[in-house]
Amino acid sequence: MAAPSERLAALGLTLPPVPTPAGAYLPAVRAGSLIWTAGQLPLVDGRLARTGLVGAGAEVTVEQAAELARTAALNALAAASSVAGGLDGITRIIKVVGFVASAPGFTGQPTVVNGASELLAAVFGEAGQHARSAVGVSALPLGAPVEIELVLGG
Repeated sequence: MAAPSERLAALGLTLPPVPTPAGAYLPAVRAGSLIWTAGQLPLVDGRLARTGLVGAGAEVTVEQAAELARTAALNALAAASSVAGGLDGITRIIKVVGFVASAPGFTGQPTVVNGASELLAAVFGEAGQHARSAVGVSALPLGAPVEIELVLGG
């Protein structure tokens, strides 16, 4: 079975640099065999890929938001790998929490967070299956459409 780093490369992806925290916190913390990431935004080269709310008539479509969730999950993997000794030091995805900045009446948060879940399954195979919460919120930091945090085994 291929290692997570090999699967990531086969997808044509690389881990980005760990995003610099925007406040007084760490991007990831290891506690025993668990790794907890801070909420990660869909940053690309240090900038938000998009801003705005998700939903019908809003600035961000469900499809765009799912791609942004994937980007945020990749940033979370970078943070986790920084305390796991690399991506292959992560043995399991335990929990995904996805926050979606939702337009009024929008209820498609699970579809958006699938972007993150599908990436994790592609990179970790069966070990990428996880528990999950998909939460709609009125706003996220910096106007981000999505934020993803992970709990991982390592």
